[in-house]
Amino acid sequence: MSEVTRDSNGNALVDGDSVTLIKDLKVKGTSVTLKRGALVKNIRLTGDPDEIECHVEKVKGLVLRTEFLKKA
Repeated sequence: MSEVTRDSNGNALVDGDSVTLIKDLKVKGTSVTLKRGALVKNIRLTGDPDEIECHVEKVKGLVLRTEFLKKA
């Protein structure tokens, strides 16, 4: 059985959830900085319970660590 993916507050995340960033994050390989409080919609879970996939601004297939997210 796979582990449950949880946000920084311990809330369980599922595919299609919306999350909010709790820290400014620089995206490697681009000049984009994701600001704290930005809403990320329609996330997808990966095989790793510490990471999610999403599309943000002009960055497709972005992988974010769950330690920087809270469920919206």
